[in-house]
Parts: sequence; structure tokens; C-alpha cells
Amino acid sequence: MKLELLMWVVKFFVKYFRSIFMSRVGQSIINIPSGVEVKKVDNKFLVKGSKGELSAPLDEIVDVIINEKEIKVELKDKNAKNKALWGTTRALINNAVQGVSVGFEKEMEIVGVGYRGALQGKKLTLNLGLSHPVEIDVPDYITIKMDGNTKFTISSPDKQKLGAFAAMVRSKRPPEPFKGKGIRYSNEFILRKEGKKK
Repeated sequence: MKLELLMWVVKFFVKYFRSIFMSRVGQSIINIPSGVEVKKVDNKFLVKGSKGELSAPLDEIVDVIINEKEIKVELKDKNAKNKALWGTTRALINNAVQGVSVGFEKEMEIVGVGYRGALQGKKLTLNLGLSHPVEIDVPDYITIKMDGNTKFTISSPDKQKLGAFAAMVRSKRPPEPFKGKGIRYSNEFILRKEGKKK
């Protein structure tokens, strides 16, 4: 009986505090950097800066307040589902503001004997131990900077498209677990396996 009562009390407090502190992301104020213009148009939030122009979708459950140097996202109806969308909306707006001001980047490495990459205009050519070189067309919203022929940095103002493009490049030769050969993120940890013993 005591155990059941204790479990009920724990569940109550977990649910209570979760309702209070849920979506601390949504509550955070977004600072507008200098040189960045923001505005609301219908159900879109438009951002313009030195890196380009981006937009973020706005849901009807939130109210976006634009002051002189900051953006505040307020929730109209505070139920559990709406609070999750509240945090997501705020994160999308913040990513757009950061993207047009400083941008995002991912550093990548090519590991393996004879593995290398080269950038020619808007085409990335990768030699990955296959019977043919892998050629990837680089979209206009993506910039690649080579550091030698085994390291390169992918940058873009759009965080979502950057992640998708980097994942596509990595998929051309994912790192294998024995020698770690392949394309990886610079900060990626590869779980290694021991090879077969003779």
C-alpha cells in the first residue's frame, strides 16, 4: 500500500512539474542581430540577412511578437500538444535568424587509403574505392570549402537542408566499423569492431 501511494505521489509530481517547465525553449527570447530584417506575412515568418533569405512556418496556436531587437513567441492555448509545437516553432524561427546572420556548417572527413575528394565549380567528386568516382552536384544554397583532399566543410544558411545534404554525402560511403574507412562527420564517434583472428 505504501509503495503504491509513493508511486502515485511520484507520478503526480512528475506530471505537475512537467506541465510547469515544459518547453523552456518556447519561452526563450530570440535576439535579432544587427543587419537582420524580420517580418510576419500570413502564416510565415520571413527573415532576411547577409547570408540570404529564409522563412519559417507559423502555427495558429502561437503569437509571434516582434520588438525592436527581439522576438518573443507566446502560446495561446497551453495544453501538452500545443506546448510541443510552441518549442518547435520557436526553434525554427531561431534557426532562420541564425542562418541568415552567421549560417551553419558541418565539418567532414574522408578516411581510407586512396580515398579523397575534389571540388570543381559546383561539383564534388569523391574517390571512395569504388569502380568509378562519385560525382555530386552542389545546390546553390550549399557552399563547400576543401581543406586538402580529405577534409571539407559544408555550410549553408538553412540548417535543415544542410543536414540533409551532409547526410546524403555521408551515405555514399558510410564509415565501416573495422578500419573506420568512409566519410564521417569530424566529431563523429565510430564504434569499432575487432576483426577476425587467424
